[in-house]
Amino acid sequence: MFICNSCPRKCNIDREQKTGVCGAPEKYKLARAALHFWEEPCISGEKGSGTVFFSGCSLKCVFCQNFEISRNAFGKEISEERLIEIFKELEAQGAHNINLVNPTHYSHQLSQTLKKYKPQIPVVWNTGGYDSVESLQKLDGLADIYLADIKYVSESVAKKYSGAENYFSVASEAVLEMQRQVGGNVFDEYGIMQKGLIIRHLVLPGNVSQAMRVMDWIKANLPEDTVLSLMSQYTPCGKASEYPTINRKLSVREYDMVLDYAEKLGFEDVFIQEIDSSSTEFIPDFDLSGI
Repeated sequence: MFICNSCPRKCNIDREQKTGVCGAPEKYKLARAALHFWEEPCISGEKGSGTVFFSGCSLKCVFCQNFEISRNAFGKEISEERLIEIFKELEAQGAHNINLVNPTHYSHQLSQTLKKYKPQIPVVWNTGGYDSVESLQKLDGLADIYLADIKYVSESVAKKYSGAENYFSVASEAVLEMQRQVGGNVFDEYGIMQKGLIIRHLVLPGNVSQAMRVMDWIKANLPEDTVLSLMSQYTPCGKASEYPTINRKLSVREYDMVLDYAEKLGFEDVFIQEIDSSSTEFIPDFDLSGI
């Protein structure tokens, strides 16, 4: 019996008997496994990123574009053996990497699985940033690339939109551990990341100050060559209609303010998006493909 305290929620329960905050069972539950072409260019490349979408989530973001799988935990339970087969199938399809999307609540299980089979291509830990340092330490040498959100700095904003007042204190410590593990960024001759850290920030409407505070922290605490991904793709999803401030798309003016601030701080490795990327057409179909 495994008592789950994998994420900062520390539910301290047996997930074979009941689900905790994440809503996921102890057994792997997936919603999709397929090549994905809409990540950062150094992740997706030309051949695509081998994305594996896990059901459930320990964060409760009211605006989540993957609400169907994160909050409603839609998906199919599979065995560890099948997950390893999926890794191999994505490798055979030519994926640049194995991209574990929202894996936090399966960190214990994945640390064991990746010891049994480590893909020949980089493993990407694609996370909302709400990871405990203890769980991340189990992944040292197993995760090659950390693709991590830092969503907010303010406790009140984090509580309002993700139900996690301690979000920033957790995420900031998690990112420092990720940086410790990977060291410097490594790219191949085609510009595809092989090892490293990318910090994502989804700019929310009415929350430009959060973006600025996130960048202030990064500038003060991470190396000069830190890769930053400033995302303008926000579109109201999930329960966003219940929150007037974020029940609209990001304005051009807001995004420009964020980009100008990044330039002012001297960030050089920055991925940006076209403002018209805020569309539901970029949300994958969670139809159990590849499962």
